Amino acid sequence: MAQDLWQLAQARRDDHVFSTLFPAQSVQEQLNTDAGIDDAIEWCRQTAVTRVYVESFRSGLEADEANLVRARDRFRQAGLDVSGCITTTDLERQPGAPRQFFPCLTYPPAQQQLQRLFEFAARLFDEIMIDDFFCTACECDDCTAARGERSWADYRLQLMNHLSAARVLGPAHAVNPRVSVIIKYPQWYEEFHERGYDVGRQTRLFDKIWVGTEARDIDDQRWGGCATYRPFWLMRWLGQIGGPKCGGGWYDPYGTHEHTYLEQARQTLLGGARESVLFCYPSLLENTGPANVEALRAELPALFGLARWVKGERPRGIVSYRPPNAPARGDDYIFDWLGMVGLPVIPSHTFPADARAALFSAHALADANFPERARDLASGGARILLTSAAAQAVRLPQAYEFEPPRPARDLMSSPRLIQQLRQQALAPFGLSLDAPAGVALYLLGDHKIALENFAARPADVRLGLGRPSRCRAVLTLGAGEAAATSAGDALAVRLPARSLVAIDEEPA
Repeated sequence: MAQDLWQLAQARRDDHVFSTLFPAQSVQEQLNTDAGIDDAIEWCRQTAVTRVYVESFRSGLEADEANLVRARDRFRQAGLDVSGCITTTDLERQPGAPRQFFPCLTYPPAQQQLQRLFEFAARLFDEIMIDDFFCTACECDDCTAARGERSWADYRLQLMNHLSAARVLGPAHAVNPRVSVIIKYPQWYEEFHERGYDVGRQTRLFDKIWVGTEARDIDDQRWGGCATYRPFWLMRWLGQIGGPKCGGGWYDPYGTHEHTYLEQARQTLLGGARESVLFCYPSLLENTGPANVEALRAELPALFGLARWVKGERPRGIVSYRPPNAPARGDDYIFDWLGMVGLPVIPSHTFPADARAALFSAHALADANFPERARDLASGGARILLTSAAAQAVRLPQAYEFEPPRPARDLMSSPRLIQQLRQQALAPFGLSLDAPAGVALYLLGDHKIALENFAARPADVRLGLGRPSRCRAVLTLGAGEAAATSAGDALAVRLPARSLVAIDEEPA
C-alpha cells in the first residue's frame, strides 16, 4: 500500500502535491541522525508526500546548520523536493519584556534578527515558507510612540510592508537571487489588517503565497468555532488575489478527528489548491495525528481524483465582496456560515460588476464607491442580497435585506431565514435546494456540482436544476456511496454522513 501511494503521488504531481513540514525542533530532535531521517522518508512515502519543508527557526530555536544540510540532502536523494521554512515567533525582545505570541517588531534587534534569519535560510534553500505568525499585536510603549495618531491597523500594515521588503525579501534575494519567499496567510482572515497582514500589497511583494485552510472540529473547546466551509472560501479569495502566485493550503491535526481532518483536505482541494501542506510531521505522530493520517492515506486515491475533477474549473455562485483590509463591522465570517447552509458563496476582492447574484456585507463599506456600484449592478438585473449593515449605505428597492444572527453561527439553527436566503440567492441560477443545514453546495465550471454533508448523520438532498438534465455521480469521498438520481429537472441525493459527492451534469 505504501509503495502504491508513493507511485500514485509521483504519477499525479500535475494534479496535486502533498507535503509536510519539519519544525526547527523536529530538525534538532528527529532529523539529527540518519536513522531519524530514514523514518521520516518512510513516513513520507507511506503518506504520498513528495515535498518537505525543513525549518531553520521557530520560537527562539535556531536549528543547527549541519542538521539542516544533512536532512536537505538526504531528502533530495530520496526523491523529495525540499524547501525551507521560518516561523517568526519568540524573536529578540527588550530586556524584561514578556514573551508575546505575536512579537514586537518595532524593536530594532528583532528586525535585525529577522534579516539574519532569512539571509541564513537563503544560503541553504531556493524556497522559504514563512509560517503564519509574520505579524504583530504588540502595544508596548515603543510601538505606541511609533504609531502616533494612526490606528493600530494602519501602523502595523505599514510596518509589516516595510519589514517584508527591507528585512526579508531584499536580504534573501541579495544572498540567493534564485530564492522564492512564500508568505503563508492564516485562516483568521477578518483580523488580517489588524495584525499587519496586507494581502493586497504583500501578495504583490512576495514571490508566492500560501493559505491556512484549518477548520478543525467545530465544537472543540480550544480550536473550534470555525465554519468548515471557510477553507474553501478563503482558498478561493486569496487564490483570486494571488493568481499564479497562490500555491496551496496548509492544515493541521489540532482539535480534529478523522472526519474533520479529511474535511480540511477536501475543502482545500475544492478551493483550487495545487498543494496541501500537512502540518506538521511531529504533530502527526501523536494524539489524534496517527488516526488522521491513516484516514488520509485511505482517502488519498479519491483526493487525487477530486483534485483532477476540480482542476481548472472556476467556481460559480453568489459573489461575496470583500476588499482587502476591509473591517467586518459585525458581519464577521458571514460568508463561511452562509456556505454551511447550502448557498454556493464565492469570493471577490474587487467589485463584482458582472455578477448574476451578489452578496454585500459590511465589508463592502470599505469601498467608497460601493453605493453607486451596487445601484448600477442592480439596474442591470443582478439579484442583490444585503446584510443589514450594508443596507444602511445603499437602498435598493429590489434587494433582499436580512439581519444575520449574532453570532453568525446561529444561522445554522434559523430554518426560516435559511429558506428565504436560498430562494433569493439561487433563483438567478435556476436552482432550488431542499437540504438540512450543514449541507454545502458548490458549482464548478458549467456542468459540475459538488455536495458535501458536514453532519454526523445522512442527509437527503433535492436540488432543482431549472432544466432537464442527466446527472452522474462520478466520485464519492467518505464512508459509503452517495445515491444520486436525476429525473426531469431535479437531482435527488442521499448523502452519507461526513461525505462529499462530485456530480457531472449533462443538459438533456
